[in-house]
Amino acid sequence: MRRLTMAAALCTALLTGTAAFAQVPPDPNNPNEAIPDALSPTPYGEPINTENAKKVAAAAIAEAVKRNWNAFCVAVVGPSGDLVYFEKQDNCQYASIEISQHKARAAARFRRPTVVFERLLGKGAFFAYLPTLDGMTGSRGGNPIVVGGKLIGAVGVSGGSGSQDDVVSQAGAAALK
Repeated sequence: MRRLTMAAALCTALLTGTAAFAQVPPDPNNPNEAIPDALSPTPYGEPINTENAKKVAAAAIAEAVKRNWNAFCVAVVGPSGDLVYFEKQDNCQYASIEISQHKARAAARFRRPTVVFERLLGKGAFFAYLPTLDGMTGSRGGNPIVVGGKLIGAVGVSGGSGSQDDVVSQAGAAALK
């Protein structure tokens, strides 16, 4: 009987004691505390087809060649992030094969350029949660492909510096506009 009384007392203490932790006051310094009035993400469109994906990759590679860069992998994905087309230059490092696909997937699934994550991560502790998001990459070089106001896919580029990857990726994304 004594054990039952002790268990009941312990349960009561735990139940009443946790109420103090149920509410966390907002932090006025945290930009994530602001609640926007509206939400209008780019709508999804008809997924990019292979023919158009090849045009995107060709435009990206043409930008690299124009700048005399020979080290890039270019991945084009549909809105779901699934690979539609892949092309690489002869001098591309092996790691960039997977990285380019990851950048493209993140840009498509999150409906934003990957440079957004890179910049938010640089803003400090309030954005430390970002790496916990499945499929997020904080490295520039992934850009959505938007045609007629709808997201039809994304392009990811890897092989150079972040700024080089982004320039090549943006050229690819602009190919269908």
